[in-house]
Amino acid sequence: MEKNSKIYIAGHKGMVGSAIWRALTAKGYTNLIGAASADLDLRDQIAVQTFFSKEQPEIVIDAAARVGGILANMTAPYEFLMQNLQIQNNLIDTALRTNVSQFVFLGSSCIYPKMAEQPLKEEYLLTDSLEPTNEWYAIAKIAGVKACEAIQKQYGKAFFSLMPTNLYGSYDNFDLNSSHVLPAMIRKFHEAKINSSPSVGLWGSGTPLREFLYVDDLAAAVVFALENNMTESFYNVGTGTDLSIKDVAETIKRIVGYTGTITWDASKPDGTPRKLMDVSKMKEMGWKAQVSLETGIQKTYEWYLNNQETVQQRSN
Repeated sequence: MEKNSKIYIAGHKGMVGSAIWRALTAKGYTNLIGAASADLDLRDQIAVQTFFSKEQPEIVIDAAARVGGILANMTAPYEFLMQNLQIQNNLIDTALRTNVSQFVFLGSSCIYPKMAEQPLKEEYLLTDSLEPTNEWYAIAKIAGVKACEAIQKQYGKAFFSLMPTNLYGSYDNFDLNSSHVLPAMIRKFHEAKINSSPSVGLWGSGTPLREFLYVDDLAAAVVFALENNMTESFYNVGTGTDLSIKDVAETIKRIVGYTGTITWDASKPDGTPRKLMDVSKMKEMGWKAQVSLETGIQKTYEWYLNNQETVQQRSN
């Protein structure tokens, strides 16, 4: 990959895509392209083909997806399945047919079976049933992983996948109806603080164990993967450590400065009991995460405070 290679980042305005753009720019890559969703509907096959024909990217990074937490997945299962299939299929197939040299597909740790042995190894894929609260999104992502693997096997092209654990950071979604757990808690604790609320209610029991990765670390992993000869079809990307949702909540509460109490609604679903990634393959390649959870939450909260207009726009 040359510094002037034409690199298309699908979803470049989102949390992941914007972090990748920043990381590539910081390393001196000068020919980055993107298209806002208002200008290019990635669900439209003809529109995607027209865009590739015009722009002729050499490298494609798929950071575009319909994403959300448990509530969003349970509310719109068909959209989470179909729209993600449409987006990734159009990008992968068009990239293959236009001779793109490298393609990075970004998936999710939810591709693994609900009760898989911990930590999650890449070979556990498709060995058991999925977590029901996000299986529709997971099925779409599994299809993307397998599509890239098939292209590697059949055509020998550098199409590979990175499976990040739970992500958070700048440009995250803080909408309480569609966000993931960590940004939702940041917003809940902040609003409780400014409103002097005596308590904050959170879903579930707080006992599930989760691993969190600061989005700039994922961006660094993407750049690393593009600059190195990745020998496998897909790799886990994470920190290799986890902690309970209760511990995460207490950490966020302390960083935000909220002094009230936390109440847990055990009638709401917990999701998968534990999701810890085995990241040994990426470590063997020479990459590991750098940002601690404490530092990452502090940076994310600072971004949230300093970008309220953007937060509100993304919540509408």
